[in-house]
Amino acid sequence: MHGVQQWVAIGIAGGAIVWLILAYNSLVALRVRTQNAWAQVDVQLKRRHDLIPNLVETARGYMQHERSTLEAVTQARTNAVAAASGPLPQRVVAESVLTGALGKFFAVAENYPQLRASENMQLLQEELTSTENRIATARQFYNDETMRYNTAQAIFPRSLMARPFGFSPATMFAADEADRANVQVKF
Repeated sequence: MHGVQQWVAIGIAGGAIVWLILAYNSLVALRVRTQNAWAQVDVQLKRRHDLIPNLVETARGYMQHERSTLEAVTQARTNAVAAASGPLPQRVVAESVLTGALGKFFAVAENYPQLRASENMQLLQEELTSTENRIATARQFYNDETMRYNTAQAIFPRSLMARPFGFSPATMFAADEADRANVQVKF
């Protein structure tokens, strides 16, 4: 009887080790998927950052009385580029501010028919709109992967091993309160 108990204990220990390995590997895979999803967002954000200087330069000649709007977009872009090498929560905030500044820019640009009619402005606006759509899609994919990763860490019994093995929740990419406010357009 003593031998049977020994084999049962070995079986339980072996099962626990196999479960630990499988749980660890699944968390690693989810973390890598989340990192890959963020890389896709990052590519689109870089594309947006590259388009903004051309957009501002095109608008500068037409929007001479809107210097503060142009400066706000330029400063928001500068901050977003600077935050690109920082932690994700800071990047999310900087990108949200940039999104808000661009929204205000386009709302103000509506007051300038010559600017709206400019072929270069139309092309840049189409390119930026396309990029914003790609960013939205990439953000959604990133948030979906982040949700899967964070959920996998929080569910018992994985929650017992996630933190000790260095897994921490990923940050969701969410709009801040400024992004939720309606843009005020004054004529």
